[in-house]
Amino acid sequence: MAKAKTAFVCSECGSDYRKWQGQCTDCGAWNSLSEVRLAGAQAQRGAKFEGYAGSAGSGLKTLGEIDLQDVPRFSSGAAEFDRVLGGGFVPGSVVLLGGHPGAGKSTLLLQTMCYLAQQKEALYVTGEESLQQVAMRADRLGLPKDRLKMLSETSVEQVVATAEQLKPQLMVVDSIQVMHLADISSAPGSVSQVRECAAYLTRFAKQTGTVLILVGHVTKDGSLAGPKVLEHMIDSSILIEGSGDSRYRTMRGSKNRFGAVNELGVFAMTEQGLKEVSNPSAIFLQRGEEVASGSLVIVVWEGTRPLLVEIQALVDDSHQANPRRVAVGLDQNRLNMLLAVLHRHGGIMVGDQDVFINIVGGVRVMETSADLALLLAVISSFRDRPLDTDLVVFGEVGLSGEIRPVPSGQERLREAAKHGFKRAIVPIANMPGEQIHGIAVIGVKNLQEAIGAIGA
Repeated sequence: MAKAKTAFVCSECGSDYRKWQGQCTDCGAWNSLSEVRLAGAQAQRGAKFEGYAGSAGSGLKTLGEIDLQDVPRFSSGAAEFDRVLGGGFVPGSVVLLGGHPGAGKSTLLLQTMCYLAQQKEALYVTGEESLQQVAMRADRLGLPKDRLKMLSETSVEQVVATAEQLKPQLMVVDSIQVMHLADISSAPGSVSQVRECAAYLTRFAKQTGTVLILVGHVTKDGSLAGPKVLEHMIDSSILIEGSGDSRYRTMRGSKNRFGAVNELGVFAMTEQGLKEVSNPSAIFLQRGEEVASGSLVIVVWEGTRPLLVEIQALVDDSHQANPRRVAVGLDQNRLNMLLAVLHRHGGIMVGDQDVFINIVGGVRVMETSADLALLLAVISSFRDRPLDTDLVVFGEVGLSGEIRPVPSGQERLREAAKHGFKRAIVPIANMPGEQIHGIAVIGVKNLQEAIGAIGA
C-alpha cells in the first residue's frame, strides 16, 4: 500500500509547502500552516456525474466560435437577493453565503428554497440542525412545506449520491464546515476537509448544472472561515451583515463572476422571516424633527444604485493626553487623514478634541464620496451649528484640499431630489449639464469654498 502524501497549506492564502514552518513566506501570516493529506491517483480522477447537457463542452474552439447566448438565469424570489447575485441564479454556479450567527443565513435560504421548490426540483441538506428543527422554523415562518426535499447528512459522498438520484436544479449545503469526506483523515472543519469537500461538491455542480449554495461560518474579524483557496473555487461570495439587536440586515457581494461586486441588498428581520426593503434610503433617513449639529446626509454609490445615508459627527473636549478618534462604518485611517487636511487647508484645529463618527443604520461606507460630508459634519459639531435638513453632500477630498469628482454624480443628485432634498454641495466637476428639477446644486473646487457654502 502506497504511503499517503501530505502537504502543509496556509489557511490565509492557500500556498502549500512540503514541510511545516512557522510563517508563510507568501502572505507573511504566522502559525497558519495546516497539514493536508493529498488524495491518491484514484481519488484524483473523481466521479463523473450525469444529467447536464452542457458538460460535453470539451473540444478546441477559437474565442469567436463560442456561442454567446444569454445564460438562462432564474429568480430567487427576492429582488434584493437577485440584485446581489447579478440578476438571479446561474445554472452550474456555486455561491458561498456567510454571516455571523443569527444573521439570518438559514432563514433566508429556507425561504428561498421553499419558494423555488414550487417551480423546480430543490434539495436542502442540513448538517447542523435536525429535520425537525428546520420544519419547526418553516412552520413558524408560514412557508409552503409540501415540495421541498430535505436531507440531514454530513457525508459528502452520501449527499452527492442522493443528489444524483433526485437531480435537483438547486441545492443548499448548510454548512460546508460540518461536511466530511471518508478519504480525508482529518476532522470536519479542518483546512483539508473544507477544501476537498468544496472541490467535490463544486465538481458535481459544474458537471450537472446544479445551482449550489454553500453556507460558511464567519471568523471573529468578520471574514469567511476556511482556506483562501475556497474563495477561488466558487463563483459568488456573499456576506450577510447586521448585529443581533438590529432589525435590518445588509447583504453584500465581495465576488461575483456573473455580476457586479459590492452590490448591497437590504432586508428587514420580521416575525415572518427576512423581508426585502425596496427603498433602503427611506429607512436610513429616519431623522428626528429637530436635527442636532453634526448631522448630515450623504449619497453613496452601492453597486449599481445610489443610497442616501446619514452621517453623524460628535466633537468634544478631550480629557486624555491622546484625543480619541472613533469611526463606526468608515475607515479609521481615512478619518485621521481628513482631520489633518481640515487643519492644513480649512484652518480648523481639532487636534485637542475627541472626534466620533457614525454611519446611521449600521451601513459601512466603502467609497471616498463621504469625505466632504464627513468634514462638514465635523465642522458643524465643532462650532455647534446645525446644518439644513434639506442639504445633501458628496465629494472626495484630496490631500491638497481640492474637491475631486465621484462617479455617477447625476444619478446621486436625482436620488436626492426624489427624496425631497432642496440643496446639494458637490464637486464642481459633478455639476449636472442641465438643471435637475427640485434641487439647487452648488459646485465647489476646494475645502474653503465648501466651508463657505454652509456659512461656517
